[in-house]
Amino acid sequence: MSTKKDYYEILGISRNASPDEIKKAYRAMAIKYHPDKNPDDSNAENKFKEAAEAYDVLSDPDKKSQYDQFGHNKYQKGHYSQNMNMNDIFDQFGDIFSGGNPFENFFGDFNGQKKRKSRGSNLQIKIPLDLYEIANGAKKRIRVKKMIQCNTCNGSGSKNKNSVMQCKHCNGQGTIHNVTNTILGQMQTTSVCRHCNGEGNVIIDKCSICYGSGLVNGVEEIYINIPPGAIKDTQLSMSGKGDQAPKNGIPGDLIILIDEKIHPILKRDGHNIIYEMYINFVDAILGTSIEVPTISGRMTIKISPGTQSGKVFILKNKGIPNINSHHKGDQLIYINLWTPKKISLEEKKMLYVLHKSPNFIPNPNKNDKSFFEKMKEYFS
Repeated sequence: MSTKKDYYEILGISRNASPDEIKKAYRAMAIKYHPDKNPDDSNAENKFKEAAEAYDVLSDPDKKSQYDQFGHNKYQKGHYSQNMNMNDIFDQFGDIFSGGNPFENFFGDFNGQKKRKSRGSNLQIKIPLDLYEIANGAKKRIRVKKMIQCNTCNGSGSKNKNSVMQCKHCNGQGTIHNVTNTILGQMQTTSVCRHCNGEGNVIIDKCSICYGSGLVNGVEEIYINIPPGAIKDTQLSMSGKGDQAPKNGIPGDLIILIDEKIHPILKRDGHNIIYEMYINFVDAILGTSIEVPTISGRMTIKISPGTQSGKVFILKNKGIPNINSHHKGDQLIYINLWTPKKISLEEKKMLYVLHKSPNFIPNPNKNDKSFFEKMKEYFS
């Protein structure tokens, strides 16, 4: 599966498909391409794996939301998951055919027994980033409090290997089959064995550390690579980094929510960076060179003689990159003319002299666009 297809296309469903429609489509694909029906057919096996991978994402609300938001290629880069092998598929989706369906035995382990594996809880953390980290990406090392496997019993929950016995109610199958007589004939239903909770075994002497759960509170140090453009409320997911599941089940995922630190000077507007720069009217008249802050360091811009208040300088590609494309925003520098509130008597006399000069009488021409016209032109 070197070339990835769109998950909706793999299952043959629309992007507005309901959870039931997603499950039904996957079930049909899994039956069609199941290894038992297509022995020694590598093409069918690949399609079987593709369908399972698509269902893994589209059946999970968090994963589906990220996939719909970021698209296929970006989701594959940011999701941190590996391709599932056949064991993963059978373990994770083996119960999708439960309920007396004639195809229910297609799924199970390779010995033909069907064991239901539990799944750990997803965890969510919030990581604050400054504008520089948002623009350039970041590598973070975090410590996550989570449920981990008990080392004393290796996750089994039992005191020792002799403390586990096969459930006598389901004979180790984990499920109970019931036959009910109805007016339409006999109907068979399958339910999880309540005595062993679907595990097939029961513990007669529990581990003294985890008290039979197989889990204890722990901390894991995790390294996260955050891609450039991960702005506020962006969600990333690390597969298998959530809570461990009981009895060596499937770990949950770690959901990473990006927060944004407020910059003291620069403001973000979408993928653009805004900087309000104040200059005095002498510099506006005579012109000057001024250093301005950007997310990649300080830059010098030239203020031409006769610069008007409201002028907008545009620094191309100095904004935030778009996580879904190669496009970058710009930095917009708004020029504001600073008017002093207090001046000396001598300064006031000089200004009165200038006030009578014809060059100081406002006389805008048609080429002097208003602030709103400039912004309309920029965004058009």
